[in-house]
Amino acid sequence: MIKVSYIKNNKYVFIKSLKKRGIKFPNLLINKVLKFDKKVRINKIILDNIHSQLKFLSNKFNKGNNFNSQNVYFFLKLKILKLKLHLKVLNFEHKKNKVSVQKILYNLPNLPHFSVSSVNINNENLIYNFGLLSNAKHTHSYLSNKYNIIDFSLGNKISGSGFPVYKGKGAKLQRSLINFFLDEACKFNYFEVQVPIIVNKYSLFGTGQIPDKEDQMYQISDNFFYLIPTGEVPITNLYRNVLFSKNNLPIKSVGHTPCFRKEVGSWGSDVKALNRIHQFDKVEIVQINLPSESYKFIESMREYVQNLLEKLKLPYRVIKLSSSDLGFSSSFTYDIEVWSMGQKKWLEVSSLSNFETYQSNRMNIKYKKCNGSEYLHTLNASALALPRIVSALLENNYFDSKISIPEVLLSYTGFKYID
Repeated sequence: MIKVSYIKNNKYVFIKSLKKRGIKFPNLLINKVLKFDKKVRINKIILDNIHSQLKFLSNKFNKGNNFNSQNVYFFLKLKILKLKLHLKVLNFEHKKNKVSVQKILYNLPNLPHFSVSSVNINNENLIYNFGLLSNAKHTHSYLSNKYNIIDFSLGNKISGSGFPVYKGKGAKLQRSLINFFLDEACKFNYFEVQVPIIVNKYSLFGTGQIPDKEDQMYQISDNFFYLIPTGEVPITNLYRNVLFSKNNLPIKSVGHTPCFRKEVGSWGSDVKALNRIHQFDKVEIVQINLPSESYKFIESMREYVQNLLEKLKLPYRVIKLSSSDLGFSSSFTYDIEVWSMGQKKWLEVSSLSNFETYQSNRMNIKYKKCNGSEYLHTLNASALALPRIVSALLENNYFDSKISIPEVLLSYTGFKYID
């Protein structure tokens, strides 16, 4: 969330950044915020003055035996009642103006980092390529059915479309990938956590899913709890309202969770098989860093995720998102996509984002300084999302009527082939 003080001190920079984001008429929006904020500040001065008058008059009123006449006594009593009534009206207006300011601020996206471009320019946005691209005859949907490892019709019977059932070696491959990703993260000093998959509105507000993506999440009937759309939500919220010592930074956490998304809309061929499903597993890494060091760490996180894909020997590419493609809370994002041989297309398997102080402002995550405290930067990445990794592994490793298992997974799966 953006502070009003930042908007006041950097008004034209802020307007320019919102334009870069694709926000229409940002100057009108900002002027509206500043107008309501001015009313809040003026009301605060008046309210403080009334409180001061009431305190003085109440003290005088309580010493009623000093009044020269009954008229003075009733005059003073009437004046106190009028001030209290005025106070009540002003308090209502003050709260209403504060809510108006907060409502606009809650709905403003994060500002893009200065290095983020306004539009996608293929050559400039493509950061890195790995592996040779080739095409295969069969999609993961065909291979899943042939080897009886993922059943989409069973999931449809139990829950509806978009809920696959992993079976036999398919289930073992899924579990092996989860364990491999967790073990690799722990080797790089990420602290493993197992977190709830049902969260409250405060948690979703903290990471920016509310109000931005409220209609894309599964809401539990009492209207306050939701199934998590990503492990980022519960893991980052572990540190809500925490004041860190500088010596304890950076904070590095990893967790595996199922994730749930309604995925509103239709994407044609994209919704087939594992491309877009309502429930999927993901291993998430989260970091909390000093503002001066966060961009160094986003690069190390990118290298870490790339290393996972190289160990799995999957062709991939890294794309730096333009401002129009950034997520609501993100200031800077890399998307990493793997090549799907059977579908002949790129599939996103990881999104690495630096939210700067946007989330920490909402969640009150700070570190101690000699002259007070300062908001920290929050970062996260999928490391990795399972469905598309599974589909890419199946399609890219199918040769001679069998699917080869990557060497790094053999100690986890206990088998070399799916045949």
